[in-house]
Amino acid sequence: MIWESVGMDRYLEAAIEQARIGFSEGGIPIGSVLVIDNEIVGRGHNRRVQRGSAILHAEMDCLENAGRLTAADYRRSVIYSTLSPCSMCSGAILLYRIPKVVVGENQTFKGPQEYVQQQGVSVEILNNPECVQLMTQFIEANPTLWDEDIGE
Repeated sequence: MIWESVGMDRYLEAAIEQARIGFSEGGIPIGSVLVIDNEIVGRGHNRRVQRGSAILHAEMDCLENAGRLTAADYRRSVIYSTLSPCSMCSGAILLYRIPKVVVGENQTFKGPQEYVQQQGVSVEILNNPECVQLMTQFIEANPTLWDEDIGE
């Protein structure tokens, strides 16, 4: 089941802060945090522009910044993302068997949420207005860069 609610919590707020940082650096405003036992162990934001990277989406940056973790650590974690994770980031979530993904919004972009959920991952969609606004404004102002980021 994909859970949907409207809301904000401190972990989503931390992910939004990462999105704001990315935007302030001239990048795409998507942020992510990895939480284990109610503690943020990794933070990241989309750094494709800043680093000239092909793969540094927010979730990938977050996982990289969390460092090496054990399989047991990943299996009790939750990853938060301001935007629905794409196929690449969803693949990393599945690879490490992260059991829950909390998504700030999926209105401006919807990754393979149903597939991820079919693989046993809990997906919660918050439909957060600030997440929607950040992406809507960015996509309207930077359509070519956005298309590049999602492989269009």
